[in-house]
Amino acid sequence: MGPAVTWVQHEITLEARPRGFHLITDEVAGALPELASLRVGLAHLFLRHTSASLTLNENASPDVRHDFETWFSAAVPEEFAWTHTLEGSDDMPAHVKAALLGPSLTLPIAGGRLALGTWQGIYLCEHRDRGGPRSLLVTLTGETA
Repeated sequence: MGPAVTWVQHEITLEARPRGFHLITDEVAGALPELASLRVGLAHLFLRHTSASLTLNENASPDVRHDFETWFSAAVPEEFAWTHTLEGSDDMPAHVKAALLGPSLTLPIAGGRLALGTWQGIYLCEHRDRGGPRSLLVTLTGETA
């Protein structure tokens, strides 16, 4: 008989954050107690929103997060001939930014933890001025230790 394989799913409500790129690695890992029991596996993170996104990038320097926000705001400006404007001037640009980065990440699990690189962190990319709380659905699968 081989190792036991488990599937677990959690919905994590991320607190409301202002527009910007926010590290959520510890918040996500802390909400997944079953992670510690997985020897090897995958964690799939899916953000259930169209005006925010997820990405994986450098977790050390706050300058990186500032530069991401500066670049995305310049690349996808609010002052544009958007047609979809009923929800505010930041809404359509937020949809475009979310489409560029995407709503999900799939991360490896090794030895009971997310197997991220030394300088990697999970970012919630909030593209609205006041996006509100965000719902993150996390699915874990793997072999138990």
